[in-house]
Amino acid sequence: MFKLIIYALLTVIITPISLIAQSPSKIAPKREFRGVWVATVANIDWPSKPGLSIDQQKQELIGLLEQHKANGMNAIILQVRPAADAFYLKSREPWSQWLMGKQGMAPAPGYDPLAFAIKEAHSRGMELHAWFNPYRATMSASAVVSPDHMTRKRPDLFFVYGGKKQFDPGIPEVREYIVQVILDVVKGYDVDGIHFDDYFYPYKIAGQNINDAATFNKYPNGFSNIADWRRNNVDLLIKQLDDSIHHYKKYVKFGVSPFGIWKNLSEDSLGSATNGLSNYAELYADSRKWVKEGWVDYINPQVYFSFTRRAAPFATIADWWTNNAFGRHVYIGHGAYLIHNGSTRKEAAWAFPNQIPNQIRHIRGSNLIQGSVFFSSKSFSTVARALGDSLRNNYYKYPALPPQMPWLDDVVPNQPLNLNAEAHADGVHLKWERPLKASDGETASGYVIYRFNEGEKIDVLDARNIMRISFEDFPSFIDTNVERGKRYNYMVTALDRLKNESEPSGPVGVQTKELASVE
Repeated sequence: MFKLIIYALLTVIITPISLIAQSPSKIAPKREFRGVWVATVANIDWPSKPGLSIDQQKQELIGLLEQHKANGMNAIILQVRPAADAFYLKSREPWSQWLMGKQGMAPAPGYDPLAFAIKEAHSRGMELHAWFNPYRATMSASAVVSPDHMTRKRPDLFFVYGGKKQFDPGIPEVREYIVQVILDVVKGYDVDGIHFDDYFYPYKIAGQNINDAATFNKYPNGFSNIADWRRNNVDLLIKQLDDSIHHYKKYVKFGVSPFGIWKNLSEDSLGSATNGLSNYAELYADSRKWVKEGWVDYINPQVYFSFTRRAAPFATIADWWTNNAFGRHVYIGHGAYLIHNGSTRKEAAWAFPNQIPNQIRHIRGSNLIQGSVFFSSKSFSTVARALGDSLRNNYYKYPALPPQMPWLDDVVPNQPLNLNAEAHADGVHLKWERPLKASDGETASGYVIYRFNEGEKIDVLDARNIMRISFEDFPSFIDTNVERGKRYNYMVTALDRLKNESEPSGPVGVQTKELASVE
């Protein structure tokens, strides 16, 4: 009953009394992962079509980032390797066909889409997670690939399923190759995370068989059951990546976004009370094991179901993951693309605008689910425009920092030094000095600026007081959104790479300038 009261208070229409009665952590959580998938495969989200000029690509991406920033997002999940190809310069694989129109065709010299995306995201206080498809190599039987594509150079590393070529996960050389591809990005770019989606072994197609019997016979690894062997092949890749990523950069997060159902209760007493496709049995992906063993920093199950989906209700799956978090982060994947598609999906609930807002309220009721990711970016310009409004004006109205990961880093940075605030005609100019190194050698990789009206309680735990979050080490800011002749107090904290936050520097008070009189 208490949860129902909390949920009711979080509806779009909130009275001032309810704002006082309810804790700020439910209205405006200080820590919450708010991500959006930006798919590049088949130009789903970005770029809008292949062959755009570099300026057009940049402007489109900036437009997306501005939109998602306005909606309150703090993380971009950018697809950088859709099909054994690349949206980044420092790659051993050919440029993606969805960039310039032909696989292997480079954009203009000096342009690196991933580096550009990282810089633009960080300046807006958003993390950039590089999204890889580990095994997919082609999208169709008619795909035209570059002579430098791995399917041409090493056809022995692939099998064909449903007309698509896929790396054979049972070959040790394949696992090593994929790890090295990903480490190219870990070592060469300032990414915040490495991200996999749900494509491991392929989704089943009637009448199709995975042609990996010869690989099983050659590399059995002590297994006599091919299903268990396939799951172990994926486990080996996940474990190796966890070790390798954190060996080079401990602060780079590793997360996987599997299909929402691990196992159904009918398959295993530990499974969820659902009756749908099983990650474990059909995709050979033991997603619960990866969380339990600590091989991932976050799990991002795709729960693309409504509350009324009979075979797999949203609440049932979300609550199951709450109980199977094992101390790691759980971010729920929401199907924003399904909004208003109730008739085509035979799920009438998607025709109602409150479906995903209700999902957000539900997961905020759990202390073991730390946020959401939405599929996909384009939806917020089409079917999910109203959802964007709802996030911007209500659920994500106030900024939030990504949740902390103490198992990777629990050392808090030192506070910024010598905060100074000066009133000028264009606003309040804030300057400070970078903090001294903390015990782990980190100084600051970003800052949070807080602002308080005169007489207002100084509280950096309340996200409503956050004015700006930046994931760049620029020790200055101009607050142009001020009222003339008003007094403000400012505080600044430092963030390290894993978003641990320092004690604040300040408060420093300043009186803004009055408007000049007109003669």
